[in-house]
Amino acid sequence: MFDAVLTFRLLSVVVFVAGPGLLTERLSAADETASAPSDEKRPCGVIVHTVESEFQAGPTEIRVLPPTASKQGKKHRTLYVLPVEAGNGKRWGDSIQEVVRHDIHNRHDLVCVFPTFSRLPWYADHPTELAIRQESHFLKTVVPFVERAYPVESVREARLLVGFSKSGWGAWSLLLRHPKQFGKAAAWDAPLMTDKPNKYGMGPIFATQENFERYQISALLKNRADPLGRSPRLILMGHDAFKAQHEAVHRLMDTLKLRHHYREGPHRDHSWNSGWLPEAVELLVSDSGDGK
Repeated sequence: MFDAVLTFRLLSVVVFVAGPGLLTERLSAADETASAPSDEKRPCGVIVHTVESEFQAGPTEIRVLPPTASKQGKKHRTLYVLPVEAGNGKRWGDSIQEVVRHDIHNRHDLVCVFPTFSRLPWYADHPTELAIRQESHFLKTVVPFVERAYPVESVREARLLVGFSKSGWGAWSLLLRHPKQFGKAAAWDAPLMTDKPNKYGMGPIFATQENFERYQISALLKNRADPLGRSPRLILMGHDAFKAQHEAVHRLMDTLKLRHHYREGPHRDHSWNSGWLPEAVELLVSDSGDGK
């Protein structure tokens, strides 16, 4: 799958009432050690792994919410719910709370993964700062760890990406830059037509215009559309702050004849908890080949 060696050190695992019989064997095989639950209240079923990665400036977390029950030997698809903020920030809502509220992990039989990052996540590698390599952290630490420790499918179609704002950008850039590794990506209210790293905290992560252009969504759509194939693998949901950008990227994709799912609305608040996530996941898990 990936050529990289796992170069992180697992510091602790915090288990919160995982589904019966689902994880014991896998966790033992991955040489993890359990610690006492933290004082922070977590939704039932969430497992928190603290990891130290060469790609991040300090410890980060890989939080996992598996289906409540699973048959022995069954493998699941993975939904990577990408964060908008650094660390465990919740200014823009709580993605774990939203997944639990809609029972997304059970309704769609998904292992939901919520990684964290030490700096504001734009899902890019800084050209010189070795501890700001967010793309590398996700590809070489998060995904391999999940596929080693949990009963998930290690194929492109089973790896799904969802996010909004910065993480909507991240979901699309990860798929467009690595179309053989991820199946579908959904974005909601994201600045997808931004052409300079001069807004929204981009500067310290991308550092230069040249590096930014390696991740620029509009350029990736023009240059890497062919590997996506004929089925719609990109999903563009509604908006709050970025209506004009969504309309512009939709027109660009139509011009490129790039099939995609598009939702104009309804208008919702710029938050994980404003109600857009269930529909986004429905489109991600759908096997339907229709789309704009």
